[in-house]
Amino acid sequence: MYKDYKFSNQIKVLSISLILIGLLGILYGFYAAPSTVEEAKEIVASMSHDSDHGGSGYGESDHGVSDHGYELSGHEYDHDKHVFNQLHNKPWAAIYVPALFFMMISLGVLAFYAIQRASQAGWSIVLYRIMEGITGYLFLGCVFVLIILGFSALKFNHLFIWMDPEVVAHDEIIRNKIGYLNIPFFFIRAIIYVAGWVIYREITRRLSLQQDEDNDISVHKKLFKFSAGFLVFFLVSESMMSWDWIMSIDPHWFSTLFGWYVFAGMFVSGITTIALITIYLKSKNYLEFVNNSHIHDLAKFMFGVSIFWAYLWFSQFMLIWYSNIPEEVTYFITRIEDYNFLFFGMVVLNLIFPLIVLMNSDFKKTNFIVILTGIVIIIGHYIDVYNMIMPSAVGDMWSFGPAEIGGFMFFLGIFLYVVFRAISKAPILAKGDPFIEESKTFQYYNLD
Repeated sequence: MYKDYKFSNQIKVLSISLILIGLLGILYGFYAAPSTVEEAKEIVASMSHDSDHGGSGYGESDHGVSDHGYELSGHEYDHDKHVFNQLHNKPWAAIYVPALFFMMISLGVLAFYAIQRASQAGWSIVLYRIMEGITGYLFLGCVFVLIILGFSALKFNHLFIWMDPEVVAHDEIIRNKIGYLNIPFFFIRAIIYVAGWVIYREITRRLSLQQDEDNDISVHKKLFKFSAGFLVFFLVSESMMSWDWIMSIDPHWFSTLFGWYVFAGMFVSGITTIALITIYLKSKNYLEFVNNSHIHDLAKFMFGVSIFWAYLWFSQFMLIWYSNIPEEVTYFITRIEDYNFLFFGMVVLNLIFPLIVLMNSDFKKTNFIVILTGIVIIIGHYIDVYNMIMPSAVGDMWSFGPAEIGGFMFFLGIFLYVVFRAISKAPILAKGDPFIEESKTFQYYNLD
């Protein structure tokens, strides 16, 4: 018999500590945010105009378009209020970025899990319970995102400018999108996405546990059919989610590659998280049926999807930059001018580092190398999500202060607690799968 995972006190203490420390940072961020336009003007006046990140210090980029997409020459705009909105958005954006990031890790793992089920892959069965544990965070992660979106709709922040009737009244481009970008339809879509993801996760989790007891081939067939059907729903819902929850923060800009780009980031982050948790549990004398070949295959996916992400990043960037259409290129000009180090630094973290390190087959089965590369990938894709949200939400007022660090720690703590608790709630091995023996004896062809 294999030893099942017991939710350790070390993980409990670590996760609760992260939650409490992170909460303090978040509360400080909200406390320090201005509550009036006058307070915002005082904060701006106290800022150094030669800050390290090269921002203008007054919320407007040099290329003549505001950081939130307003054409300043097109209509009268209260600049002081714009700066106030940016500073007021900071703590909200600081929690929205990690809320999205950890939810998307869980969603990326759910997609990977569905692909394994639909393809009836043999190698990955011993990792199913790790995947099911990570997807255990999905519902709670979606709830956090929906709460923040709800506060946006209730005008507690200005993250989504299309939710502001005053802005829409003076913006013809947003008015032309009102059939899609309106609050009731926005939340109807959100509920459909979340319901579809969570229902699939709960059905497959129940069937997976049932399979342990029944050892019935009909359960395996149901899992295959549900997973194949879900992947169709996922491809559509994930793309629309990326438009709604990320791209609509900057409603003047769009990219037809954006859904795939967001998917690649969440997919590689999810696979990396599977690898990190698997290696951790093996180090604690669990998962004795997982061998170097399983780690090697996870690392292959980390390597391959990192290249796929970079291909999409370059395609999106190069085509828009080369065409030089003002409405499109503004998105990248803002990031290059105000987020230069982060914008290009994430390419090093998400492509160059994993490409150089994981190209070597021996490194793919070396736990320390996989862990190091995995941490770099997670940080890199967190910065990627940060780059997608912050420029449109806070302009050049960005920073990594107490709220940003606290937000990451808070959601990391909740993620760790929920995931490891979920792993402890079921047998560590999905023993009822008909291909389980193939998975336990899996060997990659050129490994010793």
